[in-house]
Amino acid sequence: MVFKDYSKIYNLLYADKDYNNESNYIVSLLNEFNINSGSNILEFGSGTGIHGDILAKNGFLIHGVEVSKDMINLSKNLNKNFKLNHGDIRNYVVDEKFDAVISLFHVLSYQSTNKDVSLVFKNAYNHLKSEGLFLFDFWYTPAVYNLKPETRIKSVSNDEINAIRIADPVVIENKNLVDVNYNVFFKNKNDEKYSSFTERHTMRHFSIPEIEYMSKTH
Repeated sequence: MVFKDYSKIYNLLYADKDYNNESNYIVSLLNEFNINSGSNILEFGSGTGIHGDILAKNGFLIHGVEVSKDMINLSKNLNKNFKLNHGDIRNYVVDEKFDAVISLFHVLSYQSTNKDVSLVFKNAYNHLKSEGLFLFDFWYTPAVYNLKPETRIKSVSNDEINAIRIADPVVIENKNLVDVNYNVFFKNKNDEKYSSFTERHTMRHFSIPEIEYMSKTH
């Protein structure tokens, strides 16, 4: 399962991610559709809860769903307007209709089959009020082919560990998929012990016509 071992250094790896500006941008998009502070939002794939927590502090009522219990365990001191629950976004059901469903940081790209994508769209539709908004991001096919995924190395540290992540992507031709193979190496600063793990994240990229077609079938 993805985000098992990877969750151990997730927040450290993305400590430099500009969650505040990203969340402000999401707020501006929501506002364009008259979804303002006080609106209720269902978040698919909340991760460790950082985006959702910021939105909750902006007055939105966030109901988060995350499939990885390990990621949920890393969420701390969440705003009172943010509820984070364990569940699979393909079939999670809550007896409530929402002003918007959001899914950030390419959660949709983790849905690697047509069936998975279809289930996510259908589930979002079933939880939206009339004229509700489904707001999401994804890996964009022209960008993937233009930028050509390459091996990347990132080094991070805190008071407890030094860690190096090697991301080695393998493009799967004719399937719109990229297998991102993560190799992570740790050094514990307290006892000088080393450890490592590997984890494969299969990512799907989409064209705009593909997204339009899938969204119109639900």
